[in-house]
Amino acid sequence: MTATLLKLIAASALVSLTACGTYSTSWDRELGSEVDKGQFGNATMNNTLIQTGQMSYTVALAERFSAEVPDTINFEFNSAELTPEAKEILRRQANFIKQFPEVRFRVYGHTDLVGSAAYNQRLGLRRAQAAVAYLTAQGISRSRLEAVVSYGKTRPIVQTNAPEVRNRRTVTEVSGFVSNHPLVLNGKYAEIIWRDYVQSGAAKNAGTETTLTE
Repeated sequence: MTATLLKLIAASALVSLTACGTYSTSWDRELGSEVDKGQFGNATMNNTLIQTGQMSYTVALAERFSAEVPDTINFEFNSAELTPEAKEILRRQANFIKQFPEVRFRVYGHTDLVGSAAYNQRLGLRRAQAAVAYLTAQGISRSRLEAVVSYGKTRPIVQTNAPEVRNRRTVTEVSGFVSNHPLVLNGKYAEIIWRDYVQSGAAKNAGTETTLTE
């Protein structure tokens, strides 16, 4: 009986050691580190965004932005200077952004495929910075324009090694909500996005109303 019990204990210990060897390569590693790939919490974060309405309303506002305002400006070859056409588009973007003080935006810089990756990375960044600077000059708080990102020549619209104006661009996108704004704290995302639809519709109807007389 005792011998059988000892054998069972020894077998259990062997299995335990084998299991430990499968998941950990060092005895002094922090517990759980062997399975933590830096993604813990992502599911909870995404669920929170969906359940509070942030994700769906961010998408809705992004769709509205792209439908009402051009989100892209273009540049001359090897230049980060804003053209008159680009400035006009940025003014329209600024007018839209001013309607939504609770919303953040992000600007992405792009280049065509001419030149080295490192040079185009810097050029794309300068283009995005130029767009952000112009938006702030139109009265948009710099804190609402998130970190400027440069994709350089990694995301061309037209796959060509020749100079291509459609690839030389910046793109402005909705990126999220200002976390400390009262409407955001109260979760009133629908009110943020759709609040002026009724007013604009009423104004149009008022302009077309006619008085019927006998």
